[in-house]
Amino acid sequence: MGDPEALFGGQAQVDVLGGGLAGCEAAFQLAERGARVRLHEMRPLKRSPAHQTDGLAELVCSNSLRSDDPMSAVGLLHEELRRLGSLILWAADETRVPAGGALAVDRGLFSQRIEERVAAHPNIELVRHEVERLPRPSEGARATIVSTGPLTSDSLADELSRLVPERLAFYDAIAPIVAADSIDRSVAFEASRYGKGDGADYLNLPLDADEYGRFVDALLAGEKVPPRAFEEPRYFEGCLPIEVMAERGRECLAFGPMKPVGLTDPRTGRRPHAVVQLRAENRERTAFNLVGFQTRLTWPEQRRIFRALPGMANAEFLRLGQVHRNTFVDAPKTLARDFSLKTRSDLFLAGQLAGVEGYVESTASGLLTALSVAARLAERPFVPPPPQTALGALCRHLAGDAFSEGVEFQPSNVTFALFPALDASVRKSERKACRVQMARAALGSWMEACGLG
Repeated sequence: MGDPEALFGGQAQVDVLGGGLAGCEAAFQLAERGARVRLHEMRPLKRSPAHQTDGLAELVCSNSLRSDDPMSAVGLLHEELRRLGSLILWAADETRVPAGGALAVDRGLFSQRIEERVAAHPNIELVRHEVERLPRPSEGARATIVSTGPLTSDSLADELSRLVPERLAFYDAIAPIVAADSIDRSVAFEASRYGKGDGADYLNLPLDADEYGRFVDALLAGEKVPPRAFEEPRYFEGCLPIEVMAERGRECLAFGPMKPVGLTDPRTGRRPHAVVQLRAENRERTAFNLVGFQTRLTWPEQRRIFRALPGMANAEFLRLGQVHRNTFVDAPKTLARDFSLKTRSDLFLAGQLAGVEGYVESTASGLLTALSVAARLAERPFVPPPPQTALGALCRHLAGDAFSEGVEFQPSNVTFALFPALDASVRKSERKACRVQMARAALGSWMEACGLG
């Protein structure tokens, strides 16, 4: 909207579209490195359906940035962001509230602290208006970071779709992912239907008729997350929530994602009544997706109901299922490894729009994109963090290096499943400590090599 010069003219070297976590982090990191940044935020002139305030970096869902324990993948990411001077982690530490081992914040103070530092920075110009189109290559800044989030306005989404034809996704279903070593292998058996592929591509959890009946009853009775007004549940038939399928008939799942055809339970020598199939999520087969189990069940209900399945009593959930509106690109096909669009190198994507999921991951994406743009401005190559680090694991995910060939790209939180596999000689009880030790050393060497110490 408005005159192009008013939107993108002037002396800025970088335009950042969107004042959420990724946008604020990117703008701050670039400004700290001497770049002149213009940060565009449409509030208070216009709010997305998710926002309740006019403050920058509003936390629209939970006030928790999840575990702060560095022995968890997200806690390790916290640590790495702190080492790199993250604005968002600084604000979280400044406004922390008691939450056990989690990093939770006072939402209002958190947003206020970030806005104070952004607005006061001499290299940042904060512009409050709605941007309805992307800048043209000849306009204004040398680079533009688009960090407008999962509810990107229709006008900007339309512009992006013209730059990334058939690569902009509106995704409404996510299935749970479990750690491979938490699945009971005395119950699960490896097999593909009719021996297709390598013949053992899936893990299968067999259910008899009674077990299947109890599972359907639990799905139908389980507490669901009610959709908000802007999330009217118009589902794709190809990825219906599992409880919606169950509502269509008690045997619907047994003829759908839980069909047992082409499979024989080696313990009984017979075909089970139904099966839960788990598909490897990464090349190392350390994480498995519950095929067809996208759901609106609340997270406590997912843990309760899915752990009642055979072989899942001790399941460790690396990601829980959800159904919501989301706008993101197919990062491996759309983004170069410096997070710029393959079709237009002056445009960079950051945050959930780029294909990460969660507050901390969006922050990390903003920081990494800022480092990439800073390298571009300095006319030097961008060197991503090593894959052994949490930051590098996210880069691995966006590049398509962390999952099996043929697996459809989906947004993801940081998990150890995104990291390269450890040597088989490392004991299970020592794996997390080993990963953290490797990550700390690798990050230090990378920071020193890149002059980020």
